[in-house]
Amino acid sequence: MNEEKRIKELVSKHSEEIMGLRETIHRHPELGNREYRTADLIESYLGSLGIETERLLDTAVKGVLRGNSGGRTVALRADMDALPVDEATGTAFASEVPGVMHACGHDVHTAATLGAARILSEMRDDLDGNVVFLFQPDEEGRGGAERMIKEGCMEGVDAVFGAHVSPDLPAGRIGIRYGKFYAASDMFTVVVTGRSSHGAVREKGIDALGAAAEMVTALLKLPRQITDDKCVLTIGRMNSGMAGNILPGSAEFEGIIRTLGPQTRMAMEKAFRRTAHEIADRTGTEVLIDYFHSYPGIVNDEEMTALAEQTAVAQFGEDSVCRIEEPIMTTEDFGCFMGEAPGAFYHIGAGCEEPLHSERFLPQEDVVIKLVEMHAAVVGAYLKKGTGQ
Repeated sequence: MNEEKRIKELVSKHSEEIMGLRETIHRHPELGNREYRTADLIESYLGSLGIETERLLDTAVKGVLRGNSGGRTVALRADMDALPVDEATGTAFASEVPGVMHACGHDVHTAATLGAARILSEMRDDLDGNVVFLFQPDEEGRGGAERMIKEGCMEGVDAVFGAHVSPDLPAGRIGIRYGKFYAASDMFTVVVTGRSSHGAVREKGIDALGAAAEMVTALLKLPRQITDDKCVLTIGRMNSGMAGNILPGSAEFEGIIRTLGPQTRMAMEKAFRRTAHEIADRTGTEVLIDYFHSYPGIVNDEEMTALAEQTAVAQFGEDSVCRIEEPIMTTEDFGCFMGEAPGAFYHIGAGCEEPLHSERFLPQEDVVIKLVEMHAAVVGAYLKKGTGQ
């Protein structure tokens, strides 16, 4: 029996159990860094499969499935946290936690990775290497990936794969994107200080609001000046002044920058700081910039992406696989793991047209089964590739 058929048969054998896991996780969503029940479920389930587990941070779980010695080690990552959303899907397994819901499909990601662990545990005698399962908290907040890495979760890992459900694809369709995929996300707060004065004698003051407004205008032009790729700079808040007839002595604005690829990310930060300081020098104001580096974005490794695409075609057929033509400007901290090992991130169609984070977002039930099959097949293909088979 070839490996594709064996995986299909094992997935079919355990499909009811895996869908039950998804429904349980969906019923009991937990916000970032509070995923205690979910982490307990994961540890218990992996333990029942003979997979050794380790609790990282408070709610992160690492599982290690050991195959034949001497091979490579590949990781699968799933994010576990839910969102502060009141569910309105009407499904029989809707959230039982008021104000909290799996509105981004992390229940599918977690259940599918557990399902892949089930399938691969039954194939362990044929695995030429090891599989690490990473269950990550707080993807929706400040990010759990970087903190897991600091705890050593990626030590010895040679490649890493992950996935996200997508409302933009038909149910079960595998979406492949080469190169730049998700945007990096950096947040900033800028404080401009001048000198207050009566509006009638503005020459006695230094106009902080005017300087800040000039900065905002110049900064909003930077994306077109820096890159031909899509780049988004948004300023969402600006505060200054106490009265209409007083020249403000201070002004503050904040926003976010989304860039594709590390080179553009660095170029935008450099240009941002230079532009703000040049305007401050010219206007006689002082400027303080708090520039926070958030998620690094995702740039898929060419070789790992080709492996994922070839595996998906072999497992499901060409009609079930598509190329994602444009990168997306939302962000994901899976890219932190790819800073430690080459990897690929792929999409799977949710079969639900509601957008992510909607109170009505609900991937179809069989999507989790398709993702189990994809994950298991990618892991098998990667380990087999390492042996030259």
